[in-house]
Amino acid sequence: MEIMNINKIWYGKHPIRFFLAPLSWLFCAIVWLRRKIYKLGFSHHVPVPVIVVGNITVGGTGKTPLVIWLGKFLRKNGFKPGIVSRGYGGQATTWPQAVFPDSDPRLVGDEPVLLARHSGCPVAIAPRRIIAVESLLDQCDLIICDDGLQHYALHRDIEIAVVDEKRRYGNGFCLPAGPLREPVSRLNSVDFIVFNGSTMLFDITSLRNVADKILLQDLSDLRGHTVHAIAGIGHPARFFACLREQGLILYCHEFPDHYHYCQSDIQFDDNFPVIMTEKDAVKCQRFAGPHHWYLPITARLSNEFSDHLLERIENERKLT
Repeated sequence: MEIMNINKIWYGKHPIRFFLAPLSWLFCAIVWLRRKIYKLGFSHHVPVPVIVVGNITVGGTGKTPLVIWLGKFLRKNGFKPGIVSRGYGGQATTWPQAVFPDSDPRLVGDEPVLLARHSGCPVAIAPRRIIAVESLLDQCDLIICDDGLQHYALHRDIEIAVVDEKRRYGNGFCLPAGPLREPVSRLNSVDFIVFNGSTMLFDITSLRNVADKILLQDLSDLRGHTVHAIAGIGHPARFFACLREQGLILYCHEFPDHYHYCQSDIQFDDNFPVIMTEKDAVKCQRFAGPHHWYLPITARLSNEFSDHLLERIENERKLT
């Protein structure tokens, strides 16, 4: 099924969801059993607190900006956090892989490169998160696990679930009838729920040139102008809506999440500017031109959330 058709089923009232419901029930049963097995003591414990950031739906909800915010916030408060990720979309074959701001996203994945560039934390990737965690223990006193809510092989002390404020839980069904990786009731057991759109907001800054990040352009300068908008993320519509809210007229180009771009994907037979997400930009920098720009965003969370998180971490450190 095409992405558009899947979204109609998952986030609409398409009747096919009822025919797929038995498969969803089976999926939920397997997920429940898997979680119970790991809770019996089969998960790996480490000697530092582990914070897991994830979601219960398929697709983007804003986990990466939150992980970056966590890394910066914890460093500011005296911690030495490290970040681990699966490195989805990367083509590395040996593990773990240390990720640096100038790492090749084709090797380690696009999101880990963003985490390394902006968090100021050491970053490591591996399909088995425990391997990445162990590579960071000699330099970190706390671990942040990106997109690890369902990775029960790694014990976690604090769970943070990110939920899209607008799309929420779709039609309420688990895969394949709906977008849920786990039933909505799973949120009852997490420590924090962050709603992208209310609990977590985003600050938009000037556009940066993909080929030369020193070059800036105010987004307001393009108000009323036509641009090409490129997004290969979990929820492209959110990015397109953001640009429209700034008064831009869009030709939208939607690509699959973690898409590996080639030069022809971002070249068009006109002189309109091309604007993409920063996640796309890290993969297009090699062949971008002066008319290619990306839109940086920065997550912002409340003081109340920050205070509660610090309190919870201190409690966990006393128990570790």
